[in-house]
Amino acid sequence: MGKFEKVLALAPERIPAHVAIILDGNGRWAEHNHRLRAQGHHAGADNVETITYACMDMGVKYLTVYAFSTENWKRSKDEVSYLMLLLKQYLLKYKKTAIAKKIRVRVIGDLGGLSDDLRALILDVEQATKDLKAFNLTFAINYGGRDELVRAVRRIAGQGIPAKGIPAEEITADTINAALDTAELPDPDLLIRTGGELRISNFLLWQCAYSEFYFTDTFWPDFGEEELEKAILDYAGRERRFGGRKK
Repeated sequence: MGKFEKVLALAPERIPAHVAIILDGNGRWAEHNHRLRAQGHHAGADNVETITYACMDMGVKYLTVYAFSTENWKRSKDEVSYLMLLLKQYLLKYKKTAIAKKIRVRVIGDLGGLSDDLRALILDVEQATKDLKAFNLTFAINYGGRDELVRAVRRIAGQGIPAKGIPAEEITADTINAALDTAELPDPDLLIRTGGELRISNFLLWQCAYSEFYFTDTFWPDFGEEELEKAILDYAGRERRFGGRKK
């Protein structure tokens, strides 16, 4: 059987257009394999590229990965410093690849909380890839779902709603969607969490209201093409009703 043949045989509507992944288990992978935590994070970063290309080959259009949360600042200073360095190195290296493969790169999260050099690098990569259309890769960096909602409310308030006499009733789900970091993205169809935890950890709280969830014990560095294929085939077997009844 050819590569991804089972997925490619599916009707297009059975393949998730947008996959979001909580990249969990890098540290435990390192411990299990008698490696340093830094090596686990490095292996996890390398796997993002592998899964990106697998998504492209399977017909997925959008991939969003949870790279660094607002809560991750609580980790040791050394680990946070290494993660920030790894993010810089990855984005620097990945810029050329993204352009070559026509991948648009976005970053969501509170960029104001990042260092000036990392923020400048993010803006440079986003600008360099903004017109590319083959695939959409989004990194959530210094991102938290609750923080995003707070920032969205502030944006709406900053537009004068309802302070300038616009009725509060005119604030709709579309108003909020437009103020989110993900305003340009469709909601995730499938949310994957690796590493065995059964929670979404403050990731895309608004956007995942009707996403299908898939949890696996596999640590992120070991979550390869076959694991992704299993997740998508599992998704394809589900019936999404969005609150409606089965006909």
